[in-house]
Amino acid sequence: MLTTKKKQSVIKKTQVHEKDTGSPEVQVAILSAQIDELATHLKKHKKDNHSRRGLIKMVADRRKHLKYLERTDKARHEALAKKVKLG
Repeated sequence: MLTTKKKQSVIKKTQVHEKDTGSPEVQVAILSAQIDELATHLKKHKKDNHSRRGLIKMVADRRKHLKYLERTDKARHEALAKKVKLG
C-alpha cells in the first residue's frame, strides 16, 4: 500500500497541470508504484494468493490505461513510458 506522501510525490512527477489527479498519466504512475510495492511483497510472501490476484488486476488496469493513451495520443504515451520506465 502506498503512503500518502509517496502517492503525492508520484502525482507531482507525472501530473499534466497543477490540480491533475485523474489523467491517464497519473493513474498509470500510481498503478506502477503500487505494482512495484506489491511485487516486492510477493517476493517475500510467496503464498499470498489474495495479494497476487490484486496485483494481476492492477497490471490489467494499467495495461488498459496505456492502451487508451496510445490510441488517443501517441506522444503522451511515449513520454509516459519514459517517465515511468515501462518497456
